[in-house]
Amino acid sequence: MTIAGEPKALREGVPVAHSEPDAAPPAVPGIAGRTIDTLRTLAMDAVERARSGHPGTPMALAPLAYALWTEVLSYDSADPAWPDRDRFVLSCGHASMLLYGVLHLTGYPLSLEDLRAFRQLGSPAAGHPERGEVPGVETTTGPLGQGVGNAVGLALAERLLAARYNRPGHVVVDHRTWAIASDGDLMEGVCAEAVSLAGHLGLGRLTVFWDDNRITIDGATDLAFSEDVGARFAACGWQVLRVGMGAAPGDYARSAREAMAEPDRPTLVICRTRIAEGSPGKVGTSAAHGAPLGAAEVRATKRALGWPEDAEFLVPEDVGAHMLAAGRRGGAARRDWERRFEAYRAAHPAAAAELERAWRGELPAGWQDALPRFEPGRALATRQASGAVLAALAPHLPELVGGSADLAGSNNTTIPGADDVRRGAYAGRTLHFGVREHAMGAVLNGLALHGGLRPYGATFLIFSDYMRPAIRLAALMRLPVIYVFTHDSIGVGEDGPTHQPVEHLASLRAIPGLTVVRPADAAETVEAWRLALESPGPVALCLSRQALPTLDRARLGPAEGLARGGYVLLEGAPRPDVVLLATGSEVAVALAAAERLRGEGVVARVLSLPCWERFEALAEAEREALMGGATVRVAVEAGASLGWHRWVGPRGAIVALDRFGASGPGPRLMEHFGLTPERVAEATRRALAAAERAPA
Repeated sequence: MTIAGEPKALREGVPVAHSEPDAAPPAVPGIAGRTIDTLRTLAMDAVERARSGHPGTPMALAPLAYALWTEVLSYDSADPAWPDRDRFVLSCGHASMLLYGVLHLTGYPLSLEDLRAFRQLGSPAAGHPERGEVPGVETTTGPLGQGVGNAVGLALAERLLAARYNRPGHVVVDHRTWAIASDGDLMEGVCAEAVSLAGHLGLGRLTVFWDDNRITIDGATDLAFSEDVGARFAACGWQVLRVGMGAAPGDYARSAREAMAEPDRPTLVICRTRIAEGSPGKVGTSAAHGAPLGAAEVRATKRALGWPEDAEFLVPEDVGAHMLAAGRRGGAARRDWERRFEAYRAAHPAAAAELERAWRGELPAGWQDALPRFEPGRALATRQASGAVLAALAPHLPELVGGSADLAGSNNTTIPGADDVRRGAYAGRTLHFGVREHAMGAVLNGLALHGGLRPYGATFLIFSDYMRPAIRLAALMRLPVIYVFTHDSIGVGEDGPTHQPVEHLASLRAIPGLTVVRPADAAETVEAWRLALESPGPVALCLSRQALPTLDRARLGPAEGLARGGYVLLEGAPRPDVVLLATGSEVAVALAAAERLRGEGVVARVLSLPCWERFEALAEAEREALMGGATVRVAVEAGASLGWHRWVGPRGAIVALDRFGASGPGPRLMEHFGLTPERVAEATRRALAAAERAPA
C-alpha cells in the first residue's frame, strides 16, 4: 500500500525495503522483551535448520503474539478443547513458527524437539499450521484468505450458539475470535467476500490484526497493491484501528480492548510493522519473506538482539516460566465456566444436553425415523426431494444450519419456518451468503471447526469451482460440511454451457477425502442425506434440476444400497451378458436401455453407482460380485468420461460428454448429445461384438 509522499526506492535486482528503514522500534524491556526475542530466535533457528520457511513475519509479529497470549486471549493450555475458549486463526499460515513458538512456550503439547524438526516429515510442526497435528491450531491455513473466511465462520458460530442456548442469568457461550492476516490475505478475493459478509452481519466479536509490512515475495506491495485498506473495511461496516510502527505489546493489548468494546462491528487493527524486525541486513526486505536468513545473518541478528550468537532454540528459564504461567492463567476462567455450566445444566437440562450432544458431534437418537418416503412413479427432481428431506429432518436436528449463495429457491435449501440469520438476530437457522461462493466455502469450514453445528451450503454444481479451495481444505481437515450442488448436468437446459457442469463430477471426485454422491431418484436422495449426516468428513450432494422418475423399489434394488456406493438395481438374471453402470439422471436411461436390450435377447444388469468413494472402499471381491461376472461393462453419465475407465475395464464402453454443452431445452440436449437409451443400447452392442472378436 503506497502512502502519499513515501519514497519507492525500487531497484532492479535488489530486495526492496519499505519506506521507513531507519524506524527501528525501541527495545522492549524486561521479561516481555526477552520473550519477544525468544519468539524471534526460535523462528530464525527453526527456519534455518529446515532450510525452508518464512522467518520475517514471525519476527515482526512477536510483540503482537506476546500481547495476545499474555493479556488478551481467553484460553487454557491445560485444556485446549475447552468449548468456550477464544478462537485464534493465523490466516497467514506461512508464518507458522509464530504460532508454534507461542504454543510451545505457553504449555501446549509441542516440544522443542518438535520445533527442531520444523517442516520435516512426521513433525507436528508442519510447514503451515495443520488442524489435528497440534492442539491450539484451530484450522489448517496456508492458502491465503481462507483463514479470514474461517474466522468469520467461527465468529458467526459463536453468535448462533449464544443466541440459541444462552439464558437469562446463564451465559455459557461467550467467547471471541481473533485472527492475524497478511497483505496477501487481503489481496485474495475470498477475503474480500468474507469481510463483506462479516460486516453485514455485524460480527462484533471478530477482530483481525492486519500485518501491514508492505512486503510480499516479489517485493514491495506497491508493485500490485495500492488501495486504502482501512477505507475498504470501514465501507464494509468494520471498525478500523491503527497501531503504528514500533508498537509495544501494551499498544496491541489496548487495541484489542478497544475492539472488545465495540459490540456491533467486527474490528480490523492495522499493525504497521517491518518484516524481519531485529535483522540488521534483511529487515524490511522481501529477502526475509520466504527463505532462511542465512547463518551469518542469524548470528548478526542475535548479536544485535543481545542474544548468545551460538545458542540454538534457546528458551531462557525465566521466559519459559513466565509464558507457562500465561498459558495456565486461563484455568481459572475455564473452571469458572465449568461451574456456570453445571448451574446451567441444573436450570435448563434439556438445552444443556442438546448443546453437549452437538459439541460431541453426535446425532440425536431416532433421527432417522424422520426421513421421508416417496411413492414410486412420481416424477421429482432430486433437488426437490433433497428439500423435502431437509424439511423433514430439520426439526429433529437443531444443529443443522445453512443456506445458499443467493439460490435458495433453486437449491431448495431453506428450512421451513426457520428464521433468517440477520445482523443482531442470530437465533435463526437460515443463512444468506449472497453471491459469495468463495466466502461461503470458507465460512462453512469455520462453522464446522467451531463445533456444535452441522453446516450445509448450496449453489449450482457449476459454481463449485468457486468453492474448490475451501472444499479441499474441508477434506484435508475432515470437516463434516454438506454441500448441496444442484443443476448437475446439461439437463439444466436453456442457460447454456456456462451453467452446465461437464467436468465437475470428475473434478470433485479427484479430491481425496471428499465423498461425492449423485442420487438417481428421490429414494436415493433420502439415503444420500443419511450418508452425509453420518459421515465424519465433507459430502457433496449433486442433484438434478429436472424431474426424475421415482423408481419402483418393489421391483428394483432397495435404495439403502447407496451406503455401499454401488448396488444392483436390476438383477439381469440368471447371468448378465453386460453390466450397465450409471449415476443420477442417467440411471433411468440405463434401465430403459436394459429393457430395450432384453427385447433383443441381451441380459443386462444395471448398477446404480451414486458414490464412487464408497464403492471403491468395498473389497474387490465384493465389487466383482456386484458385476455378476460380466466382463463387458458400459457406463453412462452426463459428464466427463474421466475416471469411468477404472470401472468399465478394457472391454467396456462409456457414454459420456467430453465437451461443453449448448443452450436449449434439457430433454432436447440429452437427445442431441446421445445420452439416451438408444445410444446406450448401441454402445452395448458394439462392446459385446468387440468382446466376441477379441482373443481369449
